[in-house]
Amino acid sequence: MKYPQLLDFPEVFKRRAEFDAIIDVRSPAEFAEDHIAHAINCPVLDNEERIIVGTMYKQVGSFEAKRLGAALVAKNIGRHIENLFQDKPRDWKPLIYCWRGGNRSGAMAHIFAKIGWPVVQLNGGYKAYRQFVNLSLGTELQHFKWQVLCGPTGSGKSRCLQTLAEMGAQVLDLEELAAHRGSVLGDIPEHAQPSQKQFESHIFERLQGFDEQKIVYVEAESKKIGNLRVPETLMQAMRASGCIQVNLPLEKRVEFLVKEYAHFMRNTESLNQQLHFLTALHGKEKISDWKQMAEAGKLTQLVKELLEHHYDPAYGKSIARNFVGYSKARQIEQNDIGESDFHESALHILSFARQNPIDA
Repeated sequence: MKYPQLLDFPEVFKRRAEFDAIIDVRSPAEFAEDHIAHAINCPVLDNEERIIVGTMYKQVGSFEAKRLGAALVAKNIGRHIENLFQDKPRDWKPLIYCWRGGNRSGAMAHIFAKIGWPVVQLNGGYKAYRQFVNLSLGTELQHFKWQVLCGPTGSGKSRCLQTLAEMGAQVLDLEELAAHRGSVLGDIPEHAQPSQKQFESHIFERLQGFDEQKIVYVEAESKKIGNLRVPETLMQAMRASGCIQVNLPLEKRVEFLVKEYAHFMRNTESLNQQLHFLTALHGKEKISDWKQMAEAGKLTQLVKELLEHHYDPAYGKSIARNFVGYSKARQIEQNDIGESDFHESALHILSFARQNPIDA
């Protein structure tokens, strides 16, 4: 077979287990926005070089831009071979892709093929991958059997999902993939949210490992998790599915959230900034009271008031309206927040599927 071999994405996806490496040769900025799972970034043009070549293409001419680009690309490919691939054997098989046209990936693939590696180039590049992700999220989501965990803020739904996953259940933890806890206080310190495209790629990749004949457990979410939008087709599938309500006493919910939001007590300025976003809903006077509680370190009192005056009323209004299966939701009564309590709740959730697998 002649190399480099050019393959379309659906075929590449079916055969991806045979590649020893997936190499994204786009710029670091392009790679950071989104990339194929498990790809490594070996840019043939870095961020600044790409801008320089692109500007020259527009302002001077294509020949001059290609001449400069060729020199930069050759230098960068040589550096990658020297620093990263010197130890690779003759049968090492990489997949290489760029944005779309194939110029950048084609340059690296050509050199790799001349070395003797059985290199494959992705036809259509990242754009073909992105189209495949969009198509999959638009059609495949309806094929899964979804089970939605409901419950007011602080009832431990995410912990239940984590426990279910540890027990071998299929779990799509959207808040984990979005790096956000899903509420106005949901920012996770030192963990920036991924881009919208990367979030959707995370969902796509997670679903690839699931069996359509088995239940997928997911938490009831609003359309946005922090700055990210949950794909509309996923929202539709979730909202049409059966529900399980996780119930936890108010004082235990407060205790659970105080532990979850302990980082805010180390940074009350950040907490007050988040509380400020609730001014339109609760008025300046109430927000001022809550900020004073934060400054005084009264987190338990603050969390209790936020649950009673903000989170619980909002939850009560939205959950029944948006999730059609909520009125028939099966109930989980959990009395405490220890590891054994979440384990027991997870066992109950799994037992529902065994009792009535069609409705679960």
